[in-house]
Amino acid sequence: MTIKRKACIAGAYEHPTRKAPDKTVAQLHAECARGALADAGLTLQDVDGYFCAGDAPGLGANNMADYLGLTKLRHIDTTDTGGSAYLIHVSHAAQAIAAGKCDVALVTLAGRPRSEGSSGVAPRLVTANTPDVPWEMPYSPVIVNMYALAAARHMHEYGTTSEQLAWIKVAAAAHAQHNPNAMLREPVTVEEVLASPMISDPLHKLDCCVVSDGGGALVVVRPEIAARLKRPVVNILGAGETIKGQLGGHVDLTWSGAAISGPIAFKEAGVSPADIQYASIYASLTITVLMQLEDLGFCKKGEGGRFVADGNLISGVGTLPFNTDGGGLCNNHPANRGGITKVIEAVRQLRGEAHPKVQVPDCTLALAQGTGGLLGSRHGSATLIMERQ
Repeated sequence: MTIKRKACIAGAYEHPTRKAPDKTVAQLHAECARGALADAGLTLQDVDGYFCAGDAPGLGANNMADYLGLTKLRHIDTTDTGGSAYLIHVSHAAQAIAAGKCDVALVTLAGRPRSEGSSGVAPRLVTANTPDVPWEMPYSPVIVNMYALAAARHMHEYGTTSEQLAWIKVAAAAHAQHNPNAMLREPVTVEEVLASPMISDPLHKLDCCVVSDGGGALVVVRPEIAARLKRPVVNILGAGETIKGQLGGHVDLTWSGAAISGPIAFKEAGVSPADIQYASIYASLTITVLMQLEDLGFCKKGEGGRFVADGNLISGVGTLPFNTDGGGLCNNHPANRGGITKVIEAVRQLRGEAHPKVQVPDCTLALAQGTGGLLGSRHGSATLIMERQ
């Protein structure tokens, strides 16, 4: 079964807050749900499919569905692969709609890591039952060093430089200056990125994403419903998903799961990387962006450093505009999971609703890519390709 043009994204909403000490996570979910449904011109009473992940408080979808007042549900999905889960939710929603399991699917994400003091330089709490704990926890892995391992290996294998990685941050900041809600709005230079404190060699502070409160929501519907709504129609063309782990000990840190999820999505969509006009790329750190761009086929493996350099990712300057909202590096990384915002900005671009300074002219084909987990150990990867009808 294909999902090509079998479902449409009718509503998209990104919460404007980046710090919410006075709100609960459930409240943020509810505000995002209300915003996306209002954007689509629908209500909670229209929703018969609900999708959420581990950021939703309570037992799976049970508590949030009750809190939101979703009384007509006939399909639920709580797939959790970290930050990539929400792209998978869109794909699964399209599959459910194509199979007749629901007509209007709601996807929500929200969290308060900034207010709760979350850090990327402290070990995450995991239970003793997690199978990798005995082998990895003695080395105290933290988020940044699990990405620094991948960056160091990529540099060793392909000659990638810190200056090239810095260009990714420069591009994100060039876009974020036009986003009034972005957490970091000041443009930066390559020199400023390199002069920022070293966090985990070879990654600097400005190579890292923001830690922000907030969230987002999406509404996925049948094409017949989308046609009746007063919003531009965004078709789902193709999707791919996978999990990359330690490969039974045959570890290779130079590629990500996008090398698997990407080709699946492109094949289903019937397009190639050269056809993509805008790309939303998961940006937990700069190395995450570079490796995904290679693995998705926008350039050859090992050529990512040269591909991102000299402003090639800046809208109106380079060949592949990316993360025109500022992405995870500058704008927003709610709940430490940035996947849903990747889809939201892609929808804005396809609708022609991005900021005029970064809007891709006549954007009809866009890609969103998510990576959830740790690049240096195991992560879920999801790719979504969309078109403006």
